Amino acid sequence: MKSNNNNNGNGNTKLILLHPYIQKQGTSNRVWLLAVLTFFTVAFLLTLIYTRDALVRSEGIVAAGGGAAAAASAGAAVPPPLPTSVISTLVHYASRSNESFHMTHPELKSISDVLRKCSHPCNFLVFGLTHETLLWKALNYHGRTVVVEENRYYAAYFEELHPDIDVFDVQYTSRAGEMDELLASARELARQECRPVQNLLFSECRLAINDLPNHMYDVDWDVILVDGPRGEGAEAPGRMMSIFTAGVLARSKKVGGKTHVFVHDYYRDVEQICGDEFLCGENLVEAINGMLAHFVVERMEKDSFQFCREQNGTAAAAAAAARSGL
Repeated sequence: MKSNNNNNGNGNTKLILLHPYIQKQGTSNRVWLLAVLTFFTVAFLLTLIYTRDALVRSEGIVAAGGGAAAAASAGAAVPPPLPTSVISTLVHYASRSNESFHMTHPELKSISDVLRKCSHPCNFLVFGLTHETLLWKALNYHGRTVVVEENRYYAAYFEELHPDIDVFDVQYTSRAGEMDELLASARELARQECRPVQNLLFSECRLAINDLPNHMYDVDWDVILVDGPRGEGAEAPGRMMSIFTAGVLARSKKVGGKTHVFVHDYYRDVEQICGDEFLCGENLVEAINGMLAHFVVERMEKDSFQFCREQNGTAAAAAAAARSGL
């Protein structure tokens, strides 16, 4: 009987075993859930940061245009200019370069002097990626320097090497050999598509560069350098479009009075003729060794339809006299 009672007691006892796999499976699910949540959180943050940086970059040029007025009204301190000794050193070594195509010391000094006196922040537009591009960025280190280049592959390569420089590629649709035809067309449409004061983004003029980023047409450019496209030979893109665009941008400023426009390789026909046509002989202040022309162009009212105050023939004569006397 005792034995039977023991057997019945053992039979009523229930033993529950918890296998370790059950615990491991619950922990694994929680780890995977945490990993997924972490991934999406990091992806969201990276997207937010990238979008913010892109927005800042796209609006940076416009912000630079009104930065001086905002700083003045808020009483913010203007950064000190680049020391003269540093400017002189940079210009000296740039002019001593072994590169075949580079500006001489007098040419570099003329541009650097204007940049040094430019109000903060200085908006500097350059047509053409050249040996001096890094120098322009350094001399205008408190301002905004933007470069327009005809070769999209070189522009991308250069910007990859120097991400702090804004480089945009542009498609030039004209050839140097077409200059006479394009000038005739521009004169005929001077009161319409090719007028001196307009928003080039919407221009139908054949000499207008209208495929740059939209915000670039809202900037009041203080200094413009035309050193591109190369313009070598009748079939190569000439600088007619660059010079016309520089002339319109200078006259279409919303604030500020004058724009300094430099034209390099001024000894060539396209540069001289288009410079006289759209930048005007009365605005030519110096021509250095026949290589670099310096124009000071004033803004115009919206209803202006003539690039030069003087007639073309008189303006050309004035420009010729200025070139021979400087």
